[in-house]
Amino acid sequence: MGFFRVKKSILSGSVKISGAKNAALPILAASLLTDQEIIVSNVPDLLDIQTMLCIIRESGRNVEFENGVVKISSNVTNGTISYELVRKMRASFNVLGPLAAVLGQAKVALPGGCAIGVRPVDFHIEGLKKLGFDIEIEHGEVWAKFRKKEDEVVISLPFPSVGATEHLMTTATILNGTTIIENAAMEPEIEDLQKFLNKMGAKVNGAGTKTIVIEGVSSLRSVNHEVIPDRIEAGTYAIAIAASRGKGYIEKVISSHLDALWDVLKNTGTKVEIYEDKVFIDGTGKKKSTKINILPYPGFPTDLQPQIMVYLSVANGTSTISENVFKNRFLHVDELVRMGADIYLTNGTAIINGVKKLSGAKVEGTDLRASAALVIAGLIAEGITEVYNDFHILRGYESIVEKIRGLNGKIEHLE
Repeated sequence: MGFFRVKKSILSGSVKISGAKNAALPILAASLLTDQEIIVSNVPDLLDIQTMLCIIRESGRNVEFENGVVKISSNVTNGTISYELVRKMRASFNVLGPLAAVLGQAKVALPGGCAIGVRPVDFHIEGLKKLGFDIEIEHGEVWAKFRKKEDEVVISLPFPSVGATEHLMTTATILNGTTIIENAAMEPEIEDLQKFLNKMGAKVNGAGTKTIVIEGVSSLRSVNHEVIPDRIEAGTYAIAIAASRGKGYIEKVISSHLDALWDVLKNTGTKVEIYEDKVFIDGTGKKKSTKINILPYPGFPTDLQPQIMVYLSVANGTSTISENVFKNRFLHVDELVRMGADIYLTNGTAIINGVKKLSGAKVEGTDLRASAALVIAGLIAEGITEVYNDFHILRGYESIVEKIRGLNGKIEHLE
């Protein structure tokens, strides 16, 4: 198992943002809905993407991936996806509905992914039942068999789950009648999925709002689609530049997707200048404490919570971060404390007392975003930091070593 060795650095320069992993994955899952050729560009080369492409190949479709472009062709012939693939990431579960809708039935193992607290697939399963699927769970596998869908189905999600919203929205596109998803997640990645589906001939409206309406169509056509920039990658590098007291540009970004982050950075002493497709970060000023509530979009994203915690760990005063999406997403706290941070937890809230400095240490990444946060911690800590469990970062950050080095950061990846 490899690790990242990181040394204290003041980041400067510019970094170009890759395509959004969390947009590409549901789009690729939706490619199972047709036997027509699908071309998706600006796809990042990540372990999670490779896993999804393996799943699509296992379904029978032909897949090519080169220079950020995925080409998918041929028919779906297999509705059983192996546990070895599904266990690697949570987004893999989103192929169950499309496969069952196309083939009449499908079997997918219960998913794996990051250890950031309990994330049941109950919302997915209950939604699929309302769409007319019989569901059986046995030996860790979920069977879905299409029975009959009512002409109008209303699915009210108990929580605005991104994965469930994407899964149900995608599946409903080729089922008869009208499907209404209430209390839907509103993330930009869902809007990108809607654009992709509608280019294919689907009739989906409302993505980006709490109510999404899908009018089923009989078939979908070929499409060429470019994935939006990765707002979480952009936010990670913005926080890294600010935390290191550096200056730099985040390029190829849709700035409005990160309004909540820009507000926090501005309020804590970092200068943020927004341009048409780039953002300038000036982190040379003194940092002050703040209070953050982690909420579904457009609130402050849970996927930037570990990173902003590092930033606040060396700010003046006491900050609080209340996690309202994944209550147990604090496994990185112990590792930051090992590096000298003063953080304690109480009732789903992290209390962060700013310290003058962090110290390098050997630490373990427990999930994707926690690992990115520990790399940022290494960039601002005295001495050398080694971040183990490298596969987490390789799941979600394309060319991270090259990009950090491009910002004059000191980092190497060792096997």
